[in-house]
Amino acid sequence: MFFCLLGVLLLNIKALAFDKKMSSVFSHYIMAVMHEDLGQIDEAIEEYKKALKTDPDVSSIHVNLASNYIKRNEILKAIDELKIAISLDPEAVESHAILALLYSSQDKPDQAESEYEIALKNATKLHPKNIEIYKSLGTLYLKQKKFKEAETTYRLITDLSPADAEAHLYLGSVFNELKKNDLAEKELKRSIELKPDYHEALNFLGYLYVEENKNLDKAEAMIKKALQMDPNNGAYIDSLGWLYFKKHKIKEAIKELEKASALLADPVIYDHLGDAYSKVNDNEKARSNWQKSLELDSNQEAVKKKLEKSEKKK
Repeated sequence: MFFCLLGVLLLNIKALAFDKKMSSVFSHYIMAVMHEDLGQIDEAIEEYKKALKTDPDVSSIHVNLASNYIKRNEILKAIDELKIAISLDPEAVESHAILALLYSSQDKPDQAESEYEIALKNATKLHPKNIEIYKSLGTLYLKQKKFKEAETTYRLITDLSPADAEAHLYLGSVFNELKKNDLAEKELKRSIELKPDYHEALNFLGYLYVEENKNLDKAEAMIKKALQMDPNNGAYIDSLGWLYFKKHKIKEAIKELEKASALLADPVIYDHLGDAYSKVNDNEKARSNWQKSLELDSNQEAVKKKLEKSEKKK
């Protein structure tokens, strides 16, 4: 490994090999890599420090020093070195990615996501046709609820790879979040055309139809097909239960929704179950499920109103 790294180094800085300053940096760098290869982390750190004392503006050495601090579990020192590396080379990928991992380990999700986003953006500049990088960036945007950015990213993927069923599914998801359900339906249909057994897309489109109270027979066929491929998926079972609710088959709805809630603790499932029990005038169970829904997501104004209305009936 050492001689391989040495070869790369020689190629990268051969034009500067005769510069006295660079020769000093290079010699300390070589020693640091040798110590690191032998597992001598303390010695490697000292050599990296000496290299940086000679020339503090080499971003890659700050990254290497940070990596060795991580090995000694000196996370704050590692973060400081990575920040310096980023200030010297803002368009790098590795320094932002490592910093994101460190923030994640420190339970700082917002800072971690910010660094991941920058790393992925920088990666797309280096590899503008790498679809997997764009997919990772799009997933991050969805998690951050940056739906406009997610739309731009997934549109780019479908332009680069029109036959990518997953990309069409996620673009449909973005349109659904943006309340553009006609566009969502179009993308989900395209996803299923490309991959007829794509159970995630089948359930998604089926549920979209149920929410819009249209094409319920088609929706039932799609949801049941999804369940054939993934029979213990709580979200799919919820879709079937909610479909039965919309078809006024309340007994069947309760059965499926209870099954779904046993598999998956989700605020939407509990809300659906509360609505189903309310339909059969079992207000105690309705309130219990709406309360569970709010415990998982307290920002549901519609559920709060249903619960308040039910409380008045006591």
